[in-house]
Amino acid sequence: MASANRNNTTSKSEESHKVKAIVTIQQTAGGLLSGVFNAGLDGFTDLAGKSLLLELISVQLDPKTKSEKRLKGYAEKKGTKDKEVEYEAIFMVPGDFGEVGAVAVENEHHSEMLLKKIVIHEEEDHGGSVNFTCNSWIQPKHESSPKRIFFSNKSYLPSETPSGLKRLREEELVVLRGNGEGERKKSERIYDYDVYNDLGDPDTNMNLKRPVLGGSKQHPYPRRCRTGRKRSHADPLSEKKSLSVYVPRDEVFGETKQTQFTETTASSGLKAILQSLNSVVANQNFVFSSIEDINMLFKDGVSFPELKNNGLLQRIIPTLIKAASDSDQILRFDTPETIKRDSFFWFTDEEFARETLAGVNPYSIELVKEWPLRSKLDPQIYGPPESAITKEVIEQQINGNKTVEEAIAEKKLFILDYHDLLLPFVGKVREIEGTTLYGSRTIFFLTAQGTLKPLAIELTRPPLNGKPQWKQVLTPNSHSTSLWLWRLAKAHVLAHDSGYHELVSHWLRTHCAVEPFIIATHRQLSAMHPIYRLLHPHLRYTMEINALAREVLISASGIIEISFSPQKYSMELSSVAYDQLWRFDLQGLPSDLIHRGMAMKDPSAPHGLKLAIEDYPFANDGLLIWDALKSWVTDYVTHYYPNPSLIHSDSELQSWWTEIRTIGHGDKKDEPWWPILKTPQDLIEIITTVAWVASAHHASVNFAQYAYGGYFPNRPSIARIKMPTEDPTKEEWENFVNKPEDTLLECFPSQIQATLVMAVLRLLSEHSPDEQYIGDFVEDSWGEDENVKAAFERFHGRLKEIEGMIDSRNMDSGLRNRNGVGIVPYELMKPFSGAGVTGKGIPYSISI
Repeated sequence: MASANRNNTTSKSEESHKVKAIVTIQQTAGGLLSGVFNAGLDGFTDLAGKSLLLELISVQLDPKTKSEKRLKGYAEKKGTKDKEVEYEAIFMVPGDFGEVGAVAVENEHHSEMLLKKIVIHEEEDHGGSVNFTCNSWIQPKHESSPKRIFFSNKSYLPSETPSGLKRLREEELVVLRGNGEGERKKSERIYDYDVYNDLGDPDTNMNLKRPVLGGSKQHPYPRRCRTGRKRSHADPLSEKKSLSVYVPRDEVFGETKQTQFTETTASSGLKAILQSLNSVVANQNFVFSSIEDINMLFKDGVSFPELKNNGLLQRIIPTLIKAASDSDQILRFDTPETIKRDSFFWFTDEEFARETLAGVNPYSIELVKEWPLRSKLDPQIYGPPESAITKEVIEQQINGNKTVEEAIAEKKLFILDYHDLLLPFVGKVREIEGTTLYGSRTIFFLTAQGTLKPLAIELTRPPLNGKPQWKQVLTPNSHSTSLWLWRLAKAHVLAHDSGYHELVSHWLRTHCAVEPFIIATHRQLSAMHPIYRLLHPHLRYTMEINALAREVLISASGIIEISFSPQKYSMELSSVAYDQLWRFDLQGLPSDLIHRGMAMKDPSAPHGLKLAIEDYPFANDGLLIWDALKSWVTDYVTHYYPNPSLIHSDSELQSWWTEIRTIGHGDKKDEPWWPILKTPQDLIEIITTVAWVASAHHASVNFAQYAYGGYFPNRPSIARIKMPTEDPTKEEWENFVNKPEDTLLECFPSQIQATLVMAVLRLLSEHSPDEQYIGDFVEDSWGEDENVKAAFERFHGRLKEIEGMIDSRNMDSGLRNRNGVGIVPYELMKPFSGAGVTGKGIPYSISI
């Protein structure tokens, strides 16, 4: 805009000039306040030419009054194109007005409007324009909504804020913080914190009461968005349930996303399925009668006679479950890519081991660093701490080629260790009918081919009901009895891994841990702050999907509790994991790999790390993404903070980081491992970590869920019966010996549990048509600065190169963990994807 380029001392005698403001409104199917009557009233408002009141606000204060310079004018409707409605306002701008830095908008309609953008054009002889990217819902004036302030796409640090915008910058943040009182309305955009006190439903049934997570030493947890709902009558510590959960208005799914989500399964639809199936099987426990019955889910379907005349499933999840045209009691699922390639993939030890490196949960495998293995739990409560996996067991399995000491020294032994995390829950979980639990350890050996070979599984039950500690070590022995016991032990370990994946690697470390960052970003960083604009794409839709999860997935009697081994203790388990395992400084990929012993620092190696397993697909590809992200963040941060002193003096940034540590993750506020924010390098590491977790970390544990868990024998979500060797009755042992497959099927999820989990995994693995992938588009504010735009283009180009590198790796027959007969190529770190279940693509944010 020409006035933006003029000296601020331009003479007042200069003539006024004409400015045109073009406002673009997104036509939607209907907002919160939509309706035929309101639509009619809004039509009259448009005809009267008073739809939107605009106030142009200068970056300069009036030198005499020291107040803001404003120009008011109404915008009139001009036309509709491609679902967008344009409004236009004409202003005569005095010559000394200065650059327009903000626009105040008042909605004169009776319905809310989705304001996409405002562009202010100068008259021809001045030229130029000022752009405002809004993408925000504007509530109607009659709802007592204050005027909305939008800042131009030009970014400012707090100390650099033009005088005419300083007060508006501060006041807008005050509005977003709210006052912490009352129940939030759907139309509001208040960001505030609360504990997880809405997972239970004690007013319906006291059996559905759940402990509050967060705010106590007993159950520490990250904070969620405050809704302010009334307290439960039965449990004053809990919130009442409601038909929907508040999230700030701009965090709600966009129309394209909502349409896609509804077509697969909207939140209310999934609830209805859950209630329907639950009522059907209240006193029944359908078990698959054979492996072939499981396979029929993808062929002829499986019949639920009790669901006859219930068309609910077909109506609300048509892309997820295909119903036979002549019957509404047949469920038929899409065949996962894994089973398409190899119908026996799930049965092999090789695949069991490979998926720890290239499956849906690559975050649990660790290097064995010391021997013997010992528990850190209190032996007075949980029994002897020594592991039953002895030196002799390991050396026998590696055929005496190495001693345990040599294997450890050469970094050849690895472990999945769910022993100490799960063992304290075994007694409580076993009080629940239809599930069981052990503490478990699984040991792997790194072969000369670069693949992992499982050596032993240890299952442990603590002292229970007067019985002493029980533990057993299973190995992949070829003897028939031992072989079936090994298969059962794998089923238990896979159920442990599935639960840990969903509750910790997926929910806790991405969805849950990121929400406080989102809240703090809106509360403490102005929309014109460059770090706000850098983070904003990584915040999209997360609060909405988390709210839906609290309604349906992680709530009392929700899908997690019904279908996973810990059942009603699932969220308590995630709280223990947060307490014992979560550290912000270990959430970045390099730090995570080093902490697990999967890498060590090596300046001469690619990415500065030497991997303990060279063919570790997740780590190899993930480090490419990490480095690309960090380079982009480095270019961006150093552009806006050329002087380290700017970090310390940035009041918004310091308040943001303080609030994250002391409130958002307040139960860990005193931990010494929190980074100190003093230098641009500190900020680069913090922002890269947040961006990684919201994008690549989440993608790595989310978008292959249906591929690997859709065929549930590969990743059963629950183990429903104990091992037949644990204090067996004569009948239990004989049943196992005579029909071992039946015992395995009885251990697997029931038909109801399996189909529920398959349905959810299918939904979660799908990309929306409006997905935004990292590096795929330049934010409008980034494009305002040529240096930032050039840095982004380098980032985009690097991601395109990475796609080609990943393709080449997947074609390398020497990389056996990602290439081979029947193996699904590892593509989870490929940045870009189309819509649907693709097994690739890294969205900016946790959007599903």
